[in-house]
Order: sequence, then structure tokens, then C-alpha cells
Amino acid sequence: MAGMVTGIRSRPEVGVGLLFSTTGTYRTIGTAMLSGALLAIEEIAADASFDFKLAPVIENPGGSVPYYYACCETLLRRRGVSHVIGCYTSSSRKEVIPFFERCDALLWYPSHYEGFECSDNVIYVGASPNQHIAPLAGYLMSAYGRRGYCVGSNYIWPWESTRIMRQILEANGGTVVAERYLPLGVKDVKHIIDEIAELEPDFIYNSLIGESCYAFIEAFSAASARRGSGGARLPIIGSCTLSEPELLALRPEARGGHISSSVYFQTIDSAENHRFIRRYRKRFGSSAVASADAEASYVAVLLLAHAIRRAGSTGIEAVRSVAHEFTLEAPQGAVHVDSENNHCHLTPRLGRSTEKGDFEILYTADGPLRPDPYLVWFDPIRDTRNWSAIGHDRSYCQWIETQEMHR
Repeated sequence: MAGMVTGIRSRPEVGVGLLFSTTGTYRTIGTAMLSGALLAIEEIAADASFDFKLAPVIENPGGSVPYYYACCETLLRRRGVSHVIGCYTSSSRKEVIPFFERCDALLWYPSHYEGFECSDNVIYVGASPNQHIAPLAGYLMSAYGRRGYCVGSNYIWPWESTRIMRQILEANGGTVVAERYLPLGVKDVKHIIDEIAELEPDFIYNSLIGESCYAFIEAFSAASARRGSGGARLPIIGSCTLSEPELLALRPEARGGHISSSVYFQTIDSAENHRFIRRYRKRFGSSAVASADAEASYVAVLLLAHAIRRAGSTGIEAVRSVAHEFTLEAPQGAVHVDSENNHCHLTPRLGRSTEKGDFEILYTADGPLRPDPYLVWFDPIRDTRNWSAIGHDRSYCQWIETQEMHR
């Protein structure tokens, strides 16, 4: 098979880069992503239907954006890999894409993101803005109100996702009462909590990541409890990033009641997800919890492996040309790469966090939604007509179906 090197075992090995920050401020997510990727690699090795094995070549950028570039130089030029599963933040992804384009290598990006990007050298496995930001905005407006407070980490994902949130709110007669950003890792959030209490928004859109996020939720929970004893509690927190491993980093009393928009929750009740969770816990411990980013990394490896097998080659052009020709039955449901934009068809979901450290799934779309990274089909007024259904009794699936009718 072209592009493969023979390993010490009977089947040839294909080197695949794993680029995850398992140290640094968002190490909790990076570690979960690495776990998901390694689990899939081991499953491919145990599956005799594949006539090759994937050999992980691991690099840890430590959450440092400049070091992502150095790690890619090691992977693509020194180690000779052509396919890399990795990056979590949009800053790191944008840092390395030019290098992948120069080297004609393929980055399999396993994280939700803000959209407004498309590269022939990237397969976008995580959610596009219409698959997670828009559903969250619709739910928050219909269930809580149209005055939002936005707080995030100071880099591309929070800037751009907040811009989308703001545009949806304003198009529907709402407003962002304040927009605040903190450097990565900053834990001093008292002034943010004080301002929220003063402005009294209907909801908070939280795009903080890593240790800043945990500090904010802990402080928010404590302030809300104090207010709750003598008056109204602080508003609901909505997020597109909060996941199960992060909930477990919080005190139990701070975990519950947050709204998350995602394409995967560990509590999905399906045979494929139950199998995934069993394998995940067997490999990483009975107390290990999966997350959207861990599952996306797992899915990215499987998509790559199936594409290599289908193409009969590891060549970038060959793999890219067949990546959209099949549908993968993943723990989250059916996943399919769109042939026009290299983003994945995924199933939107909304969940409410619990004190146990998982999510009660509130709504699940009827099936995968076509990715719309540039929001060219999405109309924030027309497509909000059924958003009242999300926050109340009618099915979220009806909202998805309405969007599909406009395609």
C-alpha cells in the first residue's frame, strides 16, 4: 500500500501524528482528546479487516500556540507523517494550517469551532456554528430571554462565537449587555461576577476555557448561592465547550444546572455509545469520563482509517477524495464528511449539567445536520420562528426540520 512503512508486526504501520496539549491550562481537554484518539488506534489494530495498523506519533505543545508550529515541523518533516489528529483551540489550528498547506499534509481537526474557514488540508470533525452555537442561542432566547452577557477567553473562538451569538440576538430584538475577555489561565473573575450581578442579564454565554472556566463557574456558583438565600439567583450559564471531564474538575455544588450545546454527551442512550463507554472505561479506568472532544478525536481516527482502507493509499489526495464516500456509525450517531467543505454532518444536542458530573440530554435533533461553516443558509430571523419550541414543549427536531426545508 502506497505511503506505508513496514513495522515489526505482520501488518504495515501508518504513522499518524497526535497533537494534543496534555499539559497547560486546558490539559484536561487535551488529555481526554488524546485518550479518545489512542482508543481508536488500538481498535483499528485489533480489527483484522484493516490490512494496516496506525502507529501514534505523539507531540504535546503544552498549550503554547507557537509550540504547535514546532511540533508540526517535527511531525511532518522529521517524523514523516502525512496525517495529524489534533489541535483544540482555534488559535493553534490557524497557527499550523499554513504549514500543512505547504507540506501538503492533512490535519484532522477534532473540535467544535466558530466556522468561517475552509481548507483543502483540513477535515473538520467537530461541530460547525449552525450545529452548536445557533441551537444554544435559540434555546437561551426562548427559555430565558434576549439579554445576554458574554464572557470568554481572549482568542479567536470566543471572539467569533460571541460575534455569532450577538448577531443572532440583535436580529431577534435582543442585545449583548456586556462582552468581556480574559487571558488564558487567568482566574481572577470577581469583577466579572460583580458586573453580572449589577447588569442582571437573562443568561450568560460562557466561552472561557481551561482553568479560567473552572474558576469562573466556581465563583459564579458561590455568588449565586449567596444571592439565592436572600433573593434571585444569578442567571443561567450557556456554553458550547463545557464537558464531562471539566464538570468533574468542579465541586459537586458548582456542577449542576448549566446548559451545554454539543453533538455528543456521554449519556447518549444508544448501543454504539454504550459500547464506546465500556471500551473507554476498560482502557482508561472505571471512573474515566468521555466528552465531545474525546469522542471527536476517536471519530477522527476512525474516519482516517476507513478513508485509507477505501483509498488503498495514505496519499493525501487519495484519502481526501474518498473521505466523503462513506458514513461512520459513531457513538454520537451517523457522521459523514461533506464533499463541498470538508466539515462533518453531525447531530445537534442540548444538555443540562448535573451534580454527578454528566448531562441530562434535553433535546436531540432528528438526524445529522449539514455543516454550514459560513452560515450562508442560516437566517437568524427566519430560522428562529420555531425556537420557542426548543425552550418549551415542542420538539427540537421540528426546528432542525425547518432549517432543512430552507436548504
